[in-house]
Amino acid sequence: MNPICIVDDQPHICSTVSSILTDEGYKTIEFQDAESFWQSLDILEPSLVLLDIWLPGIDGLQLLKRLQDRFPALPIIMMSGHAGIETAVSAIKAGAYDFMEKPLHLEVLLDKVNSAIKHRPTRQDSTFPSDRGLDTSRADRLINPGIVDVVDSPEPQRTIRENVVLNGVGLLSGRKTGIILSPLGINEGIVFQTLDGQTIRGHITSLENFPQTISSKNFSANSTTLDNGRQQVRTVEHLMAIFSIYGITNVLIKVDDEVPNIDGSANDFCDLLAQAGIEEQQAFSRVAVIRQKIGVGIEERHEKHLYAEPFEGFEISMRVDYPPPIGEQIFTFNPEKESFAEAIAPARSFNTFDNIEMAQRLGKVGSGYLNSHIIMHEGKVINTKLRYPDEFVRHKILDLIGDLYLLGFPIRGRITANMTSHGYNQALVERLYQVIHAIPD
Repeated sequence: MNPICIVDDQPHICSTVSSILTDEGYKTIEFQDAESFWQSLDILEPSLVLLDIWLPGIDGLQLLKRLQDRFPALPIIMMSGHAGIETAVSAIKAGAYDFMEKPLHLEVLLDKVNSAIKHRPTRQDSTFPSDRGLDTSRADRLINPGIVDVVDSPEPQRTIRENVVLNGVGLLSGRKTGIILSPLGINEGIVFQTLDGQTIRGHITSLENFPQTISSKNFSANSTTLDNGRQQVRTVEHLMAIFSIYGITNVLIKVDDEVPNIDGSANDFCDLLAQAGIEEQQAFSRVAVIRQKIGVGIEERHEKHLYAEPFEGFEISMRVDYPPPIGEQIFTFNPEKESFAEAIAPARSFNTFDNIEMAQRLGKVGSGYLNSHIIMHEGKVINTKLRYPDEFVRHKILDLIGDLYLLGFPIRGRITANMTSHGYNQALVERLYQVIHAIPD
């Protein structure tokens, strides 16, 4: 079962409630402010939230509304030692499952927690989801012809000139791993091959949960994972970004089960491709041209959303807004105006020390995280010096470029993203794929 999250600015309340619930066999995680709890939801979905009304910064009622929008089925029990009956009623009307007055009584606490857990709709989700509640605007719920056209491009297909090898450590496993890149012929595509000879296409249809509808599926929070039903290859996004930017359409990647992640950036993959060389082939490539706006999410500033719209060329505009030391960052990347190798490739993955520690404790990631991330703790970067003041938003663009190339074609259009991760990236690519192939949602 996913953990119960306790959000209260009084440490003794958090520790006492946590101890009681732990004794009853529940997993718990404590937070003393709304901001740190909200940030954790990028990799965590609670089974229940015990939420204090009076919190510093964003108060409990404001957070309740956000949680209801993001996780409609999540039970939330509000707590307060100073709220009257009107506040309790307001909380229930706003969507809270129940309300408890402080000081909390053991029997009441356990009864309400047991009831909330028992009546919550069951889900077959992983403990570390990302980008829940993927909503699409009504304008593109129906598959209309002409939203996206795949047309011939003047650009040739490309492969690499010679075999090259890169060794490193797996981000999720923490084990030594490596890849071998080899040339492929015309129209063979991006192909991953595991050590036992299994092949997996570098394509949206190779996502583990592709057959499900967009609204019902899970998306990996930590990386992009491809699967053929027998084997999988994880953390492919940075390598896919390199193939996208340099127009590699045909290449074989021999790998164990995880692409090495040297320092959390794409620098080493850029160097690897320079070492291999690029060979133009005697066939033209194709490009997906965005004719009408199409996207996923709720297009409001405080909501996650991602959409593509017509544009002559390719451009990504990304906005993030996280607690310190990140804050609000906005960056627009256009490969015709600036160098990918200089502006995007060096940007590294990032996470908080608390999130990494939690993920390791629950067995979701390995030690590879510690050496390949910008790690933040108590509002500061604690393990490295930033390569750019806005390195965080640049890395989000790197991930998005890699995920977009799962469509199988480069995109001609402008991409606008707000606070999105792999889940929304993959959902947009799947929607584009559905439109191209006229598949109903």
